Amino acid sequence: MRIVITDCDHDAFDEERAVVEASGDELIIANATDPAALIANARGADALVVQYASITAEILDALPQVKVVSRYGVGVDSVDIPAATARGVAVCNVPDYGTEAVSDHAIALALNAAREVARLDRGLRDGRVDFPGVRPMHLIGGRVFGILGLGLIGSATARKAAGLGFEVICHDIAAGDASEFRGYPHVSLPELLSRGQVISIHTPLTDLTRHLIDADALASMRSDAIVVNTARGPIVDTAALGEALRNGQIRGAALDVTETEPLPADDPLLNIPQLTVTPHMAWYSEESYGELKRRTVENAVDVAAGRTPRNIVNPEVLGAPGRNHGLTAEVAR
Repeated sequence: MRIVITDCDHDAFDEERAVVEASGDELIIANATDPAALIANARGADALVVQYASITAEILDALPQVKVVSRYGVGVDSVDIPAATARGVAVCNVPDYGTEAVSDHAIALALNAAREVARLDRGLRDGRVDFPGVRPMHLIGGRVFGILGLGLIGSATARKAAGLGFEVICHDIAAGDASEFRGYPHVSLPELLSRGQVISIHTPLTDLTRHLIDADALASMRSDAIVVNTARGPIVDTAALGEALRNGQIRGAALDVTETEPLPADDPLLNIPQLTVTPHMAWYSEESYGELKRRTVENAVDVAAGRTPRNIVNPEVLGAPGRNHGLTAEVAR
């Protein structure tokens, strides 16, 4: 079987090679997101392993042997899942590899913004020791920490926030009208936005969540609110967020993801002192990095070999007519 890594910015591929060599398959490492180059590199591939490349219906049609698209990460919004499903192509991800790392980062960003750590550091380096702009500053105990999306990462973030003394509330579409969800008070989205002093975003990017945090949502927040986003950049309308920060409408924000990635060095957002930005690194720890690399390729190898992968986004392709008609719904690993 031929396993093709279409694109990747990793500095080494030891974990991937170990998995593929153990299965007796062939690993091709390419580095192209341009559709034409991607197709040329992936001719004859049984499996695609992708990081940033968009996998469209046209690409799948040009690569009729492909049985699986396995993405490094949790989100699969770069893959046309309906097109893949219609062609019997499995789409895989690793939904739980970075739970602890991302939730650690969300908490770090929230505390940084609440205590103005980055802003104070920058000011001190510029020779300033008095910072009226950061006042008033409050203890975090008893502050309301709103979790938007209580999945694996949201739940881990909630656990850590509660341990620090925050009052945790949540909103998750899966909870419906329930007053409690996974051990935390569940409130409506408007209530979460109006009560949260930290609003930490952990929802997937869908048509419903794109620009969920827009100008109206920001206008409904408290003046001391802090917005934290470690999920997907387009969930937040960054132009509206920038305007809200410049106008003092909310206290601050901390983003690990932005609508444009990487964020250009001359982007106006970077001139806003109440905003901290990190370069989509919340997922990273040495432990989670190795797990991500290994499991992404394991999913690809399993499907290519006719085994059901540990994680599959579109399980309806299992046992259905198409490129993976031999797979069953039994878990292989």
